[in-house]
Amino acid sequence: MKKDRIIFHIDVNSAYLSWEAVNRLQHGDKLDLRKIPSAVGGNPETRHGIILAKSIPAKKHNVSTGETLYSAYKKCPKLLVVPPNYHLYVSCSNAMINILKEYSPKIQRFSVDECFMDATEKENDYGQCLELAYTIKDRIKKELGFTVNIGISSNKLLAKMASDFKKPDLVHTLFQEEIKDKMWPLPVEDLFMVGRATAPKLHSLNIYTIGDLALYDKSLLVHKLKSFGTLLHNYANGIESSEVKESGNTIMKGMGASTTLAYDLEKRKEAHMVILSLTESLSMRLRDSKNCCSLIGVSIKSSDFARKSHERKLCAPTDSTEEIAEIACILFDEIWRGESIRHLGIRVSEFCTNDLCQISLFSKRNIEKQQALDKAVDEIRLRYGSKSLIRGVFLHSGMKPINGGIGEDDYPVMTSLL
Repeated sequence: MKKDRIIFHIDVNSAYLSWEAVNRLQHGDKLDLRKIPSAVGGNPETRHGIILAKSIPAKKHNVSTGETLYSAYKKCPKLLVVPPNYHLYVSCSNAMINILKEYSPKIQRFSVDECFMDATEKENDYGQCLELAYTIKDRIKKELGFTVNIGISSNKLLAKMASDFKKPDLVHTLFQEEIKDKMWPLPVEDLFMVGRATAPKLHSLNIYTIGDLALYDKSLLVHKLKSFGTLLHNYANGIESSEVKESGNTIMKGMGASTTLAYDLEKRKEAHMVILSLTESLSMRLRDSKNCCSLIGVSIKSSDFARKSHERKLCAPTDSTEEIAEIACILFDEIWRGESIRHLGIRVSEFCTNDLCQISLFSKRNIEKQQALDKAVDEIRLRYGSKSLIRGVFLHSGMKPINGGIGEDDYPVMTSLL
């Protein structure tokens, strides 16, 4: 059986938790987090934050990604929660990419734990592509210690859908002739790009499965959902034709870091220190993604759960820790009115590649010197750990830098497959 294209979607199973488990085992820990009720997320000491990833045993207790630690502990009191470590995740992700590059030069990183690979030139025979997928899957498991699912199809959409089938450590195909049997019976919520806001709209049209959507009158969908209706109808029918882009950049529209504080903050100086800590982690991730940002935002949640947010468009894109932190503190000062602060977050968006960032003529900083400093700090922390270099402002403050800076919204927000 010949296929026009052979596209793989490689997705790490329970990525954050798997990478943490493997790292601990490699450093002599006898306990495998994947085999007990465990999760990555928040602050296990204060029980603040959310679940970012959970083990299969935790899933059996109905612990779900995105729920609060407080809620998860109520479901599973013996749940072992470990803090996130983004630097470890980047290292593991890069190791997987290096293996994939041995099989194809066309690799597109879709997020830190998933990517596409164009295997068309390598294999285009059905049996051979299956053999190749199993070879890659088994190599990753043997050499790196974690498991992946691999979806195979003739386009990126169907390959991604296939990799989401039964997990873990499996290979699935979803070619055009298999859509009716394998994809159409699934709930419409399982279709890529159908989120929490879209699903109720589709249900109101009596669309409950992907098959319902695929067979629905396209003109009515366009009337209700505009151009988005056309996109969803195409996706439900397996229609998608974007290329696997050989780009080192993760496709995302924004990234953020936030934290629920162990106690309510009431002093501006302490809030600025929290913002600086969050910015250190966030800007390091921004540079690692090879992006600069043109928009910076800050959000506050007070002790009475009232929310505020504020953002600013920059004259010139930046990936500088100092500049992002400075602007974030200014934004904070503009919206804070002295109320007790329970939650703080920062967010950056409107990206462009940092290879092409234009330096502002009005910048007061030595940009080249700042870039060199940020690069040196990043390299030391990646090699020796996030705590190997700590700013002097934290030493006698009584505050600790936030571990990793990862909070409720701290993962790439994907826009589309294109």
